[in-house]
Amino acid sequence: MYTALVSKLLFPMHERLKAHSTVAVRRRMEQTQWLEPEQITALQAERLRALLISAAEVPYWRDLFNRLRFEARAVTGVQDLQALPLLDKATIRTHTDAMKHPQARGLARFNTGGSSGEPLIFYIGNERVSHDVAAKWRATRWWGVDIGDPEIVVWGSPIELGSQDRIRALRDKMLRTQLLPAFEMSEARLDGFVAAIRARRPKMLFGYPSALSHIARHAEQRGQRMDDLGIRVAFVTSERLYDDQCETITRVFGCPVANGYGGRDAGFIAHQCPEGGMHLTAEDIVVEIIDPKGHVLPPGQAGEIVVTHMATRDFPFIRYRTGDVGILDDARCACGRGLPMLKEIQGRTTDFVVAADGTVMHGLALIYILRDLPGVKQFKIVQETLQATRILVVGDDTFDPACVPDIQAKARARLGQQVRVTVEQVGAITPERSGKHRYVVSHVPAAQPREAADA
Repeated sequence: MYTALVSKLLFPMHERLKAHSTVAVRRRMEQTQWLEPEQITALQAERLRALLISAAEVPYWRDLFNRLRFEARAVTGVQDLQALPLLDKATIRTHTDAMKHPQARGLARFNTGGSSGEPLIFYIGNERVSHDVAAKWRATRWWGVDIGDPEIVVWGSPIELGSQDRIRALRDKMLRTQLLPAFEMSEARLDGFVAAIRARRPKMLFGYPSALSHIARHAEQRGQRMDDLGIRVAFVTSERLYDDQCETITRVFGCPVANGYGGRDAGFIAHQCPEGGMHLTAEDIVVEIIDPKGHVLPPGQAGEIVVTHMATRDFPFIRYRTGDVGILDDARCACGRGLPMLKEIQGRTTDFVVAADGTVMHGLALIYILRDLPGVKQFKIVQETLQATRILVVGDDTFDPACVPDIQAKARARLGQQVRVTVEQVGAITPERSGKHRYVVSHVPAAQPREAADA
């Protein structure tokens, strides 16, 4: 009864007061998700044309369209986007003010975590916020979780953790959401997290897969049962979900794991349904997969994920390079939804390492060396150059330093025998500023797509 009160009355009132159209957008999305694929394609074309017509009034995009002689009103489908250059973070940093729509009001300033070294500052309007919240809300309802159901969020973003004022605390209390800081993972904190989850008995867990699996392993080590709480789903996002993490979360919490893919900059791009399909939020977002030369690839081929968010008229994101690598699927999900799907999300471009001979491989090639070693609690692989890689290891009392030469030998077998591999035993590995944990960071660029044109 309380969940119904929140989802049907209190939360809609909250959103209306903030001038958000979240409820109406979510209701439309729950209808359009059942359209046939060709109907969704037609809906995308209509919404894309409207975005581009609006973007023609934005100084940056107006100048670019004029220079390219691009006519927004003539757009008939997503294929017409290929006439425009790719948009990268450097371009947004250079032209931030020129990317704001002249009629935009009440824009909120956001930034990415800056895991690549420099944060991206951008702006979001009420339309974008409404559509992103609606997309997440629709996805949780796929799993029988609604606004107002008890929820534990394990997160590390300074935006969330820095805004715990009285109004935010009151809202979280109303929505029955409890936030646990992913930055702080000491033994004492983990004991507290386990106790908080047991006390809350949430319908849903939401957070980084590294953080949720870490809490799960800690509970298991403590002999604390967590599969009797009635948790319906663990939603994970913001990092690559590894098979062992998924297995651990499922086993310990006794619930399925649903992957979600997106970001503050790109929006909520895709969510996993109970049938396993990773559905794109196609009503709002066009996804292209590009090769290193910037050419669009067909379903089934891996490349960089590029997004156009059609609810960003206040600060348009058009052909925005995410830096992530994925594969589109051309199959239809067993759930019956007409939404297109991602077949794979392989991770960040910096999650890939480059062997001395130029071969590009996913960081899993090195992760497998360390993941199942006895006594290894945590690790991070940093490829500094083609000739030098550092491996940071946090070991427990059972870690045997005698295994270090074997780690080095196996890493060189993949990277090249001439590569210098150093293994450093450390007391702790600091998470990214966002609170995420990245297992692999490569500073060696692979072949890069063409740069976005500079206006």
